This record gives sequence, C-alpha cells and structure tokens, in this order.
Amino acid sequence: MKHACVIGGTGFIGRHLVRQLIEMGEKVTVIGRQRHPELENSVTYLQNSNEDDFFTKAFKGIDYVIELAYSTTPQTSFDNPTRDIFENLTFSVKIFEALIKSNVSKIICVSSGGTVYGRMVNSPISEDHATDPISPYGITKLAIEKYGNMYFQINALPVVIVRPGNAYGEGQLPFRGQGFISTAIASALRGDKVRVYGKQGTIRDYIYVQDIVWGILAALEKGKPGECYNIGTKVGRSNFEVIKMIDHLLDPFDYKIDCEVLESRPFDVVSNILDYSKLEKISGWRPTTDFDSGLKRTVTWLLNNQGIF
Repeated sequence: MKHACVIGGTGFIGRHLVRQLIEMGEKVTVIGRQRHPELENSVTYLQNSNEDDFFTKAFKGIDYVIELAYSTTPQTSFDNPTRDIFENLTFSVKIFEALIKSNVSKIICVSSGGTVYGRMVNSPISEDHATDPISPYGITKLAIEKYGNMYFQINALPVVIVRPGNAYGEGQLPFRGQGFISTAIASALRGDKVRVYGKQGTIRDYIYVQDIVWGILAALEKGKPGECYNIGTKVGRSNFEVIKMIDHLLDPFDYKIDCEVLESRPFDVVSNILDYSKLEKISGWRPTTDFDSGLKRTVTWLLNNQGIF
C-alpha cells in the first residue's frame, strides 16, 4: 500500500480520483480549503492552514502527490487577473518548495489542455503545439507548469504535467463557471436558457471524468518527470451538437433546451481538440467511455439530484 496525497481532492475530478485510489487499496490524504468536507471514512483530511510549514509537515510519509487544486475559472480569471495569479501561482510554488524537502517519488501536476495552448493551429493538438494562452487562467496554468519544470531541472523534483480536456460526468455541479455540459442540462431542468457564446459557439474536447482519472493514474505510473501529457479524446464537439444530444435525452422527461446566443468572449478559443497519442504510447491509456454513454449517465445523475442546484 502506498500513501497518496491529493491536493484539491474535494473537487469534481478529485472526488472521483480519491474514490478510485481507495478502490485500488491506497492510503489517501486529501488537502483542501474546506473545513469539514464529506469524504470517505478511510480518507485523512487536512485543511490548509496557510502556515509556512503546513505543506512540509503534510508531505511527511507521502509516496506521491497529485495536485488538482485551483480556485478560479477562465471567466473569473479574466474579471480579476491579479487574484488568479496570487491565489493559484503562489499556492503552487509553495507546494513545489515544500516537495523539494520531501521524499515523494512523483508529483502529478494537473494543468489545462483546454486553455494553455491558445488558438489551435493544428488539430488535434499534440504536446509540442505552441502554448499561447489568451486567458489569465491559461497563462497562470502555464506558469505553474514552467515552475514545475524549473524545479525538475534544478532540483530533480519528479514533476509530471497532465493537460486534460473538458471534463464532464456525474458529480459535476452546474453554474460554477466551468462545465458546459452540466450547466446546460441543469439549465433545462430549471427552465432557464442555455447561454452559448458566439453564433457558432465553441468546439471542445469533452472527456468523461473517469477516463481523466485513469489518464492521471497512467501518467503517475508511466509518465516521465519533466514531460507533459494530454488527456483527451481527439474528438471535438460544438456547443450546439452537445445541446442537440442533451435535448434528445431529456425529451422523454418533458424538458426542452432553450438557447440564448450571446456575443463571443475574448478569452474563448474557437476550437480545442487534444491528441492523446503520447500518453497512449507509454502507457496504453485511451478513453474508453463513448460520449453518448457518458452524457446519458450525466443527465441521469442531474435528474436524480436536482435538489443540489
């Protein structure tokens, strides 16, 4: 049994990851900002105290770390770029500094395949594509990657970067500034309009959350420190294509989607589709949940949990 530390383990992806680690028989410590989050009984939870030596103490006895925490979204980062820097970049650098003093075998730093590349030149996007993010969110994510690589180069810190596509699935709460699919479904259930930005909308690489979990674990096992790996599907879907599919799934329940098309936002790239070949080559990982199945599960979960939004 190994001892995993998941920073941000109370979030959407984090909860699925923690559950999988427990099923694998790992000992799990979660670090987060909440005081008393609901987690599995076997999990040790540490609330970040912001003390200078908090992470140094927290990493004692830890075998590996998966860093998922992030406190802003592309929209909020654009509204307040300074906050995005101070709350996220400073936090991540503090973690790297503490990890230098630890004995962890590997650190998985979860970045963002949807924002660090910027405008797509080649499709699907491989890891050697230019990184020219056009949102503060993407710039800060990329800066965190650069710091991780610096600590790898200078201190031999075993940092591996993963860049997931747009996550969706059961447990993703709507109306949080991220998660178009969950927000579109919940909007229909509440009788609200679904907001689409731009006449053509945007095209994104939507990937089921459990596939992201397995991708993270594949990078943990096989990923090479100092390298980055996309976790995507190689398939892009437009907002309107996704809405049509959701509408079809909700029709038997007498719900309909009503769209509101707004002006495009300056921080949204038109299209983002990720090539996962690099991760597949070293580990054999590939997404296994087809979009139809994953979307149906997401719709069912939100239908059964309307009281949470």
